[in-house]
Amino acid sequence: MNPLSRVSHVIVGVVDRYLPEPFVFAIVMTAFTVLLALLMTPAGPIEVFTAWGGGLSMLLAFTTQMCLMVLFAYTLAHIGPVPRLLARLAGIPGSARSAYAFAAVFAGLVALVAWPLGVILGGLMARAIGNNLRGRGIRVHYPLLGGAAFGGFVIWHMGYSGSAPLLTATPGNALEAQLGMLIPVTETIFTTWNLIIATVTLATVALIAVLMHPSDESEIEECPPDDTESQQSTTAVSENQRPAGLARTLETSRLPTLLLGLMLSGYVIYWLFTRGIVLDLNIVNWTFLAAGLLLTRSSSEYSSVMIEGGRAVVPIMLQYPMYAGIMGIMLKTGFVSVLAAGFVTIASADTLPFLAFLSGGFINFFIPSGGAQWAVQGPAFIEAAKTLGTDLPLVVMGVAYGDQWTNIIHPFVVIPLLIMTGLKARQVLAYSFILFLAAGVTLGGGLLLLGGTL
Repeated sequence: MNPLSRVSHVIVGVVDRYLPEPFVFAIVMTAFTVLLALLMTPAGPIEVFTAWGGGLSMLLAFTTQMCLMVLFAYTLAHIGPVPRLLARLAGIPGSARSAYAFAAVFAGLVALVAWPLGVILGGLMARAIGNNLRGRGIRVHYPLLGGAAFGGFVIWHMGYSGSAPLLTATPGNALEAQLGMLIPVTETIFTTWNLIIATVTLATVALIAVLMHPSDESEIEECPPDDTESQQSTTAVSENQRPAGLARTLETSRLPTLLLGLMLSGYVIYWLFTRGIVLDLNIVNWTFLAAGLLLTRSSSEYSSVMIEGGRAVVPIMLQYPMYAGIMGIMLKTGFVSVLAAGFVTIASADTLPFLAFLSGGFINFFIPSGGAQWAVQGPAFIEAAKTLGTDLPLVVMGVAYGDQWTNIIHPFVVIPLLIMTGLKARQVLAYSFILFLAAGVTLGGGLLLLGGTL
């Protein structure tokens, strides 16, 4: 057993024993946040309690968007030629070790374009690779495959959908007056140093994932068989139960879904043509829905497959309000400002980007939203950067790096990938924790080097 495989074996055992499932983790985090807010802010019990209750609804729009995304992506992945296309792409890796690297790189590159695609498509690809290799008689450790795909997500904030760098480049953003200028993406996302760090980080994650392949064949857990065929047969049976007539003709016809799919496609194309490639959550959702409607054989088939995937959104509906309550406490009691100020007080001009990275990573456990994090941490770090003479784009990306870094060990963020793969949180997070440590070296080390040179 190689040293890294031995370490991963130990960590898997520890995580399996001590890490609760995401819903329990959310409850524990709520209690922990309440305690910290009472100890570290002037807020009393009533203020903290009302901040929590008022925050429960803060993520309702986001929750709905994520539920729709999971449903539309799940349905698309089980309709028409899509399963065969995924299987064809999944056939590129020729061994278990190359499969881990492929899953990580695929998820990372997709996440650079649009962050939700990294988790959703990364999970779908991990599932497809697991099924493909199992069919070819190649044994791949499925939990590690899921962990590798989730690990590749660690570079999402360095790409086109990065919340903090996009906000600071947008006219009229909340912190423009304090910044005193706009920071174009050519000074953040599209800088040579950011692209180099992203490449090195993703390559490191892929390499570490390869090295974690179990040395003991008895430890390998293969991907369970997919249920696409059974879903299709269930759909066929349900279609045949309707008596012949106009209703059955419409439900089994391709025309209604084709028309709606074309309308949605036209709207998406119009949006992109008039606004540029701005892939917000709504446009991603309408794209998934349009593709599914264009590919499905009938509205009956589409509805039946979506119903099969309906239970997959239950964890999102249950847990996201818990984290919204945590965000409410963090924001309304001033807890975030206290934490950010604590990091700023020990900073120097060279270390401020690195401390922004640590601050962003820590606060991400309580506020798993890149845009919200920048809104509440930005003011403290902007003032510190001006006082110390630190390059502002570095500080912006420091917060962004921290946010994406701890995302890959966050039970909140991993939920969509769990739904796509069918894995448990502890199975994925045990391996993504090791990738988290490796990514911390490249992300944090890069900021330390840059802090002393820019």
